[in-house]
Amino acid sequence: MSIVPWKPIDELTTMRRDLDSLWDRFFPENFFHERHLTHGWMPTIDLTETKDKLVVKAELPGLEAKDVELTITDDILTIKGEKKEEKEEKDEHHFFVERYTDTFERRIKLPTPVKTGKVDATFEKGILTINLPKSEEARKKGIKIKVN
Repeated sequence: MSIVPWKPIDELTTMRRDLDSLWDRFFPENFFHERHLTHGWMPTIDLTETKDKLVVKAELPGLEAKDVELTITDDILTIKGEKKEEKEEKDEHHFFVERYTDTFERRIKLPTPVKTGKVDATFEKGILTINLPKSEEARKKGIKIKVN
């Protein structure tokens, strides 16, 4: 039987590789999206696609349209805003004021090119709806197959 020197660094390297592999299986690359990395409030987003447009819906309870800013740069839609809340309670022997403020920014990668000049947005009952018409090249066109 031969004596083999013990190399603790090699064992740590192997253990690190195994842990990285395990981590990657449970937490895919996109798991740590900006929503998971922030501690503040973030609005929830729905993105749907129809034949002619993309529709983004964002839940923004307690906000008004003036509190929200929308921009499109290349294929990224950015929704920015600030949530402010102030509560005040008064009575003869008591005075209490509570303030809360938090900013947010959501960036959404659009899956297809859109007509930026035709985008419209509405805000109703705390729901922001953004309609993004697809550009002509983004629309799927059927190809008719000829039979000989």
